[in-house]
Amino acid sequence: MKRIFIILVVLIGLGLAFYWFRKQPVEQQETPSVQTVKVQRGTIELKVSTTGRVVSNLDVDIKSKASGQIIRFPYDISDAVTSGALLAELDPVDEVRNVTQREAALLSARARLAQAKQEYQVALINMEAQTSSALAELAAATIRERDARSRLEREEELYKKGLTTKESLDAARSEAASAANQLRQAEVKVALTKTLPLTVEIKRQDISLAEADVKKAEVDLQNAQQRLRETKIFAPLDGVVTAKMVQVGQIISSGISNVGGGTTLMTLSDLSRIFVNASVDESDIGKVKLGQSATITCDAYPGKRFRGKVVRIATKGTNNNNVVTFEVKIEVQGEGKELLRPEMTANVDIQADRKENVLLLPNEAVQFGRMGYFVETRKEDDPTTTVRKPVKTGITDGLQTEIVDGLKEGEEVLVPATIQSRWVQGQAGGPGQRGGANFDRGMRMATFRLSGAGRGR
Repeated sequence: MKRIFIILVVLIGLGLAFYWFRKQPVEQQETPSVQTVKVQRGTIELKVSTTGRVVSNLDVDIKSKASGQIIRFPYDISDAVTSGALLAELDPVDEVRNVTQREAALLSARARLAQAKQEYQVALINMEAQTSSALAELAAATIRERDARSRLEREEELYKKGLTTKESLDAARSEAASAANQLRQAEVKVALTKTLPLTVEIKRQDISLAEADVKKAEVDLQNAQQRLRETKIFAPLDGVVTAKMVQVGQIISSGISNVGGGTTLMTLSDLSRIFVNASVDESDIGKVKLGQSATITCDAYPGKRFRGKVVRIATKGTNNNNVVTFEVKIEVQGEGKELLRPEMTANVDIQADRKENVLLLPNEAVQFGRMGYFVETRKEDDPTTTVRKPVKTGITDGLQTEIVDGLKEGEEVLVPATIQSRWVQGQAGGPGQRGGANFDRGMRMATFRLSGAGRGR
C-alpha cells in the first residue's frame, strides 16, 4: 500500500511539472542558438572501409607421389626454399628392388624378341627349301611315272605278240604303279608347301608380340625408375615454408594412389606478391572498381600505412546470416609489403572517389525534404527570415557533402538545431512562434538523417 502511494505521488508530481512547462511563455524557454557555416572549396574523398586478411600469391600443399618412410626432412617453418630444392626423401629400398625386377623382366623380353626373330628367319629358309624340294620331287616323279607308263604300254604290246614273258610284263606293271604312287606323294608335298607361308606369318606375329613385350617391360622399368625418383620430393617454386605436417621417421601415403588424397608434408607459399582479401558489403560494392587505390593498416604495425590496388572483384557474393558481402582482392604494393604475413588481419580503406576544388558543406547543414536536398539561408533584405534553397549534392565522406549546384563559394548557410529542440518549440506554440512548422522541420531532419543525406545516391 505504501509503494502504491509513492507511485501516485510521483505521477502527480510529473503531471504538475508538465502542466507548468506547457503554461510557460516561449520567451522563458531556452531558445537554441543558430549557427552558420560558409560554403568552402576543398578536397573530398569517398572511401569504402572494410577489413580483410593477408594472403600470399600462391599456397601449394606438398604431397608425395610415392609412399614410404621419411628419412630426410631438412626444412622447417619460415625457411626460404628455392625451386628445385630437396624438400624430403623417402626410404628407397623397396623402389630399388622394384627397379631391379623390372630390369630383369626387360632383359628377358629382349631375349624372347631375339629368339622370335631367329625363328622367323629359320621359317623363311625352311619354306624356300621345302618348296624347292617338293617341286623337284614332283618333276622327277612325273618323269618316272611317264617313263614307267610308256614301258608298260610297250610290254603289253610285246606280250600280245608273244615277244616278251609274263614276268617282264608284271615287272613293268609294278614299276608303273610305283611311279604313279611316287607322283601322288610328290603332289601332296607340293600342296603341303602352300601352308609354309602361314607358318612364316605366325613367326612374324611372334616377333610383334615379343616387341610389344619389350615395350611393356621398358615402360614398367621407366615407371619403376620414376617411382624411385619420386622418393625425393623437390620444391616446385620459390617460396617459404608456412606449415609443416610431418617429421622424420613418419610413414606417409601416396598422393596419387591413396583414396584419401595422400599425406600433406608441408605448405609452400609464394610471398613474391602479397594480397589482402577484403569483404565489402553489398551496399558499397557498387563504388569499388578495378585499379582503385587503397590504404592498408595492420595492428601489428601501428601508424604504418601500406599502399594497395584493387586487382579483383568477386562476381558472386557470399551470404552469411542474411548479410551479403563480396570478396575484393587488393595487391599490396610499394616498400614494406614484406612485413605483412599471411592470415594477418588488415584494415582497408578503398579510395572509391576523390574530387578536388569542389564546394563543400558539413553534412548537418544539408537537409532533405519532399522536393529533395536543400539548405536554409537568411533573406538579404530580412535577416530574421530564413528561406530554403534547393541544392544538388555529390559525394560525401561522412562529414562533408559535395555541393554540385545551388550555392556559391562563401555563401552562409544555417545549421539547423537538433530535432529535439525543434520538436519542443513546435509543441510550445504561442504568439509569434511557428509551432507546427517547426515540428514539421524537425520531422524532416529526422528523415534526412535516417535516409543518409548527402551521400550522393
